[in-house]
Amino acid sequence: MTLRERIKRPGWKIIGFVLLIVFIMVAARATSGLISELSFFSVRAVDVRGLRYLAEDEVVARLRVDTLQSVWQDLSILRRRVLGHPQIRDVEMSRRLPGTLVVTVTENLPVALLSGPRGLQPFAGSGRALPIDPARAGLALPVVFTADPRLLATLERVRQEQPALFARISEASRDRVGDLVLALEGFRVRAPLGVSASGLTDIFPVELDLARRGLPIAELDLRYRDQVIARLQ
Repeated sequence: MTLRERIKRPGWKIIGFVLLIVFIMVAARATSGLISELSFFSVRAVDVRGLRYLAEDEVVARLRVDTLQSVWQDLSILRRRVLGHPQIRDVEMSRRLPGTLVVTVTENLPVALLSGPRGLQPFAGSGRALPIDPARAGLALPVVFTADPRLLATLERVRQEQPALFARISEASRDRVGDLVLALEGFRVRAPLGVSASGLTDIFPVELDLARRGLPIAELDLRYRDQVIARLQ
């Protein structure tokens, strides 16, 4: 059997294909290494997007990059550095050639202010304390008196699904049996802790009707199925 005939056999074709793949992978890695060493691809700028409360300088400092480094470095390492900040929930990293790193962050948004000995501390719906100065950020959020995870999660649902109602809440707490108590303008709303955000809107027609009749509200109670109990002042 000649050499040409041997090469045409199926087994040799498979071996040749495998060797070709290995060659391509080695060449790609070598090329990537050479490219990363070119000064043309040095980091010249960092484009930080998605910020609401966090300062851009804090994100850039977390990256720990300089102009001696390449944009082709491992972005997963940079991403983990930024994710270490308590204010940040998620990060996406990308490159804009020739020399810009693009960092897109998703922040943990504050949902309540915890009243404590040191003043007001912002908290996220996840129960995490956030490093935000409430005065500087101008936060107008419900005040809570304990970092109750279920209470904070309920406020987060209301913030996302019923922002107009959320904006009216000045305080949020739980009573002795664990039910939800919300302080609105001039009256309270009492409901089961597991109430949905849309379920809380059942107070609106009752509130409107009592206002038309000139009856001052002390409390609207949603703990009873399919009805809203109004207690007057």
